[in-house]
Amino acid sequence: MPGYHIPTSSWKSNARRSSNSASAGTLDRPGAVFADITWVGYTGRRPADRHVKAFEAACAARDAAIALVQRAIGAGQELRGWQVDRAASSVLRSAGYGDRILHRTGHSLGEDVHGAGVNMDDYETHDDRRLLTGTGFTIEPGLYFDDFGVRTEINMIVSAREAVVTGPLQTGIVALA
Repeated sequence: MPGYHIPTSSWKSNARRSSNSASAGTLDRPGAVFADITWVGYTGRRPADRHVKAFEAACAARDAAIALVQRAIGAGQELRGWQVDRAASSVLRSAGYGDRILHRTGHSLGEDVHGAGVNMDDYETHDDRRLLTGTGFTIEPGLYFDDFGVRTEINMIVSAREAVVTGPLQTGIVALA
């Protein structure tokens, strides 16, 4: 199942010694906002069809939520956290995975990973707060089964006239073998 790695001070020290100095520099900047992403990997050569089907549904849910945010912000419309969650979860429910949704679609980002702003949530709560200019948040629909789980997580930032995804979108399960 996907999981989080929360950077600690020892992780920062190790990152400084690694060749990935961009990550270390970002984490060390006072007041910097965290990024929070999840990609799906498979430890074999080729994932089973049911893994791929679930992952594709999660991607479609992610993309529906992104499209809603971009349309609303681009049109100058107010958008609330529960609406983003509902856009993603409705795709998963339509694909027959409603009973496999175990968490909200996303959360705000801040200096401690999860920020104090709006959550993309109509699952755990009904978050009626608006997405505000200058804020960042995740979209991370996931599906969880007894023997595997998938989640595709991206970060977005809202500006006055647009909302942008800040990194790449995973489009296929990464084979690790």
